[in-house]
Amino acid sequence: MPRLEVNVQGPKQVGAQLRPRSRRTGTGQVDTNWRGVLPPIPDVRYLVVAGGGAGGVGGGAEGGGGAGGYRVSVPGETSGGDASAEAVIEIPRGQSITVTVGAGGTYSGGTGNDSVFYTITSAGGGAGGSGNGGSGGGGGFGGSPAGTGTANQGKNGGIGGRGNNNPPFCFLGGGGGGASGTGGARNPAGSGGNGTAGGGGAGVSSAITGTAVIRAGGGGGGVQNGGATAGGGGSGGGGNGGTGAGPAGTSGSANTGGGGGGGGYPNVNGGSGGSGIVVISYLEGEGQAASIDAGLTYTTTTSSGRRIYTFTAGTGSVTF
Repeated sequence: MPRLEVNVQGPKQVGAQLRPRSRRTGTGQVDTNWRGVLPPIPDVRYLVVAGGGAGGVGGGAEGGGGAGGYRVSVPGETSGGDASAEAVIEIPRGQSITVTVGAGGTYSGGTGNDSVFYTITSAGGGAGGSGNGGSGGGGGFGGSPAGTGTANQGKNGGIGGRGNNNPPFCFLGGGGGGASGTGGARNPAGSGGNGTAGGGGAGVSSAITGTAVIRAGGGGGGVQNGGATAGGGGSGGGGNGGTGAGPAGTSGSANTGGGGGGGGYPNVNGGSGGSGIVVISYLEGEGQAASIDAGLTYTTTTSSGRRIYTFTAGTGSVTF
């Protein structure tokens, strides 16, 4: 015989089926349905790249800026520091979660800003001249140590120093670290030679948007004079190094997290770091469009049956 339930509005029997306003004490499934709690969105993939560090200038700190930290959870791709892709995650429905796109570090020698998605944070790139960060900044002319990258986000910068051991000296900055490549060390020439500054470390490619794009390259090191060769930016938006006679170091590319190029000795500007980016992707059948704060700049598209949000600036809340 079916078990009888009692309506909460009175003792009337309502049969074997639970009515919309019925409860069964201690039964979690009924309690969940009663409160309208929906299951989380599964298989959420993300790319979170922080802002790149600025290139250094003055005081012997003219190394290239390190790239912003790089974290990705697309199966089969590579995260920063040569790590495997992180696990996909679930995100709750109806709950506000934070998204922040980190700005690049500003001239001179500014550290990049962190990027955030939900529980995922990527560290801003280290400033040129030994700054630590997502990827480390390149070492300066004085032989200062290269900056250190963050595990599973980026690589270390390269060392800088003198271009030769005899006058006339020429100082050379180290390259900033990239998501997948260590910044290049300065390459000194022989006696009387000028040498070459370190190049920026390489970035990493992701196709989370449906198109493969390389991001998070390190900035090239700067040099003392026009006779030496400045370091080139790493693939993935790293800026080129500058020289003491000009030009200035160039900035990292926007929305790549690329490091800025180092400045030229003694006072030619280094480049600013490139801004970061946050991309999230989930199956189209897993819910309607998100509600997004006005403080975030974004685009949305679909590819291969997945809904994709690309955030390019700002900070705010997103509700799915």
